[in-house]
Amino acid sequence: MPVSTYAGFASGADGRRRFSEDHTMERPGEKLKRARERLKLTYRDVEEASQRIAARVGNSEFGIALSRLADIENKGTVPTIYRLYTLCAIYRLEFDDVLAWYGVPLDQMAREVLGVGLAETHEVRIKTRGAIAAPLPRDFEIDLDKTTFLSRLLQGWGSLPLRFLNGLELPGYRYGLIGLEDRSMHPILHPGSLVLIDDRARISSGGWTSESDRPIYFFERRGGYLCGWCDLTDDQLVVIPHPSSQRKPSVFKYPSEIDLIGQVTGVAMLLESAKGSRFRSPGLKSKSPAA
Repeated sequence: MPVSTYAGFASGADGRRRFSEDHTMERPGEKLKRARERLKLTYRDVEEASQRIAARVGNSEFGIALSRLADIENKGTVPTIYRLYTLCAIYRLEFDDVLAWYGVPLDQMAREVLGVGLAETHEVRIKTRGAIAAPLPRDFEIDLDKTTFLSRLLQGWGSLPLRFLNGLELPGYRYGLIGLEDRSMHPILHPGSLVLIDDRARISSGGWTSESDRPIYFFERRGGYLCGWCDLTDDQLVVIPHPSSQRKPSVFKYPSEIDLIGQVTGVAMLLESAKGSRFRSPGLKSKSPAA
């Protein structure tokens, strides 16, 4: 069997872009072909099974014709997400694994989230996937009571992206990113900050003695998100920015006009907010041939 792999895109004679090869591993289409052959399925078997799936979900896009399956296996044509779902179901394959065959690194999604800065504050809804990239040494311990230089501890142990936080995750916690143009809580929360949100928290009416220990809340409203201190009186909620931001408080009817996501209980941020601008990325306009 010829051996090759996806290494980028190349244009065919018909002008359509297809995956190029570097002759070191199997192409995605060949892997799908091997999966089919292991199950002793013919093209006709796959076509008929795909039509049953399409009928069950009520969408003909899930169906795969004989000619299309041949193109996927032999010509490097990229299946649509619907057909990829169908193939994974028929061949008993993990959807995430097959996406990786086509060069879609879902395990790096969390890192990409932090690498693409957005102007607006928003919630992060990326699920962590897979295990840590490298095993941790037996003597790997962090004393949370002491200041620790993590770079030295992690040196030589591979890439540890946001999935490293899995061991510290507790039920009821979510993440948010402060927008690169959101200075409403600066200098407490810099633009581009990653915040940990406890969605079990409720709005507190007091108990703090200074702005440094006053609870900060993360809200969702029509058109986006807000992060700040707040006052709640009856059904009137006032979201209060930091005085240094020179922004005015926002007033909403609660909970009809604004929802509480939770209380900010942790933060990771750059000390120089201007650095956040280097994460801006222009929109990428590229298309892949979809089968």
